[in-house]
Amino acid sequence: MAACMKLGSKSDVFLLDGHTWLCSTGLPSDVIIEVGEMSFRLHKFPMVSRSGVLEKLLGESSHSEDGKTTIRLNDIPGGAKMFLLVAKFCYGVRIELNALNIVQLRCAADYLQMSEDYGEGNLSFQTETFLDQVFASWADSLKALESCEQVLVQAEKLHIVSRCINSLADKACAGEISTSGSGSGRILWNGIQTIAKPQLAGDDWWYDDASFLKLPLYSRFIRAVESRGMKPEALAGSLLFYSNKYLLPIMGGRQSGVQNNGGHPSASSASSTGSSPSPSDHVDLHQQRNLLEEMVELLPEQKRAAAAAAAAAVPTKFLLGLLRTSMILNASKSCRENLEKRVGAQLDQAAVEDLLIPNTGGYSAAETLYDIDCVQRILDHFMLLDKDVNDYASAAIGGDEAHLLGGSHSLTPMTMVANLMDGYLAQVAPDVNLKLPKFQSLAAVIPDYARPLDDGIYRAIDIYLKAHPWLTDSEREQICRVLNCQKLSLQASTHAAQNERLPLRVIVQVLFFEQLRLRTSISGWLFVSDNLENPRNNSTRGGGNLELARNGYSGGQFGTTTLDRVVIVDDVKERVSELEKGCLSMKQELDKLVKNKRSWNLFLKRLGQRLTTSCQSDQKASKTFLPKAAAAAVAAIAATPPPIKANGKQSHIIDRALSLGK
Repeated sequence: MAACMKLGSKSDVFLLDGHTWLCSTGLPSDVIIEVGEMSFRLHKFPMVSRSGVLEKLLGESSHSEDGKTTIRLNDIPGGAKMFLLVAKFCYGVRIELNALNIVQLRCAADYLQMSEDYGEGNLSFQTETFLDQVFASWADSLKALESCEQVLVQAEKLHIVSRCINSLADKACAGEISTSGSGSGRILWNGIQTIAKPQLAGDDWWYDDASFLKLPLYSRFIRAVESRGMKPEALAGSLLFYSNKYLLPIMGGRQSGVQNNGGHPSASSASSTGSSPSPSDHVDLHQQRNLLEEMVELLPEQKRAAAAAAAAAVPTKFLLGLLRTSMILNASKSCRENLEKRVGAQLDQAAVEDLLIPNTGGYSAAETLYDIDCVQRILDHFMLLDKDVNDYASAAIGGDEAHLLGGSHSLTPMTMVANLMDGYLAQVAPDVNLKLPKFQSLAAVIPDYARPLDDGIYRAIDIYLKAHPWLTDSEREQICRVLNCQKLSLQASTHAAQNERLPLRVIVQVLFFEQLRLRTSISGWLFVSDNLENPRNNSTRGGGNLELARNGYSGGQFGTTTLDRVVIVDDVKERVSELEKGCLSMKQELDKLVKNKRSWNLFLKRLGQRLTTSCQSDQKASKTFLPKAAAAAVAAIAATPPPIKANGKQSHIIDRALSLGK
């Protein structure tokens, strides 16, 4: 039940007549006290006997013609409403103290100097005693703190604000909310009132209550809670709740409407996200900017090492929302940098759609739709932190163990960021205003080991080339340098081999590596089939058994029954059939390139080398049960022209790779 205290015993003798309060005690009033627009016709003795200020003012004031003294109290805390309670207290009339009026009444008593020097049990003492009861309850402490906003200067002087905040912070950290804090403290069951037990709540039980505080008091409350050791996750949850209530709903309309309309924003988006607000919005934008900057300052500190092992205290989506809003509100540079660093520290937890931050620098013909520079700074900060984490691990452990442990911890976040950047590049690639250096800079930051497959970056490059058909051959070559053709999947390689937008050198590389992969695969199957036909000879060779074990075969898996051998043979036949189809498809693509004299001569001119065609007709005979389709596949591979010879060590490696499977 809410705290309540009653003072006085007499019945109410005060009557309101228009803007005048009259005291009907039977005696004519001799004092008129004006407070704001209200006037009080009172008696001198009961007022001066309780207040030092009234005693001084009435003693210094002169009497009017009718024998009455008039004074004004314009600065009394709480105004006429609180002075009415003060007057009733001086007359001994019953008044009720509660959490809503106690702060203002305490300040009014201090203003009027109603201390123990002017009577035992004076109003200052009574209100101070009741404040202790208020601080015992969460709900009453919250109401008292909210009422401090109306008399903030006097409440700060009496340390009421800090006492309210400390009371709330202690209860929030304790994680217990009593029924007295919920309002009634009693529950009704079949018409019988019973006292409810205190209940334990989760970490978020105080979010909604705290969100009713104004920003200055809320900030002090959050800092008090943080100083008591509350978990960063709980603090971040409260900040998220508060921001969603006061900040993001207002800016939601300004953030919507940005669409990828051929690389340019729509008319509605240009007006809603413009950097020049109307004069009527200036005050609101200023308040929103202050709120945003304060929210960023209140965010709990984050540790990069801890973020790698678990989810960060502050959601990355929330941070990116604040960053997007900070650009729309034109927040301070330090605020934006703080948010960019925070996002960079946990970039592996971001989503592509959250990184699509509208460019608020003005929508001219040369501006990109999304802020590419901001994402570049975020990515650079992530790479810097990742390097620091790896260096720290190497220094702490040392040697090869540090390299292995550091790599195992950083590979997953780096791979996630690589996939994220590939998806982001694919989203921004259709923008016709996106320049090649910016696209290439974002793509080249990610190290090669971070991409298990290069399908994502290939897709982004293909989209960019399609949206920018005016690129020169050298520019196409330059953008494809970030692509590793060896790490393309079969589906991506098939698409790349038929992609006319790619440079000819890249297409040949894709076909070469697919040919090499095919030959290696066929060689593996030939080795397996040879061991299947000669199980007895293999049993006497430890090396052969070891190779079969590495490929998932053991002595109990084949050679035991004729049925098992037939099943394995069928699998080999099916695999060889698939390889034959792939080989024929690639050979047809190569034939097209050879027939196209212009393309082939251009290719030779670019590389400055001559194409040498040689076919090796001698095939080594090997005993195998493979069908004629397998022999045709191997022969087709051997008949394909070898790639252009390179200089030095590279030529030697390519020649050896091409000799596989022949």
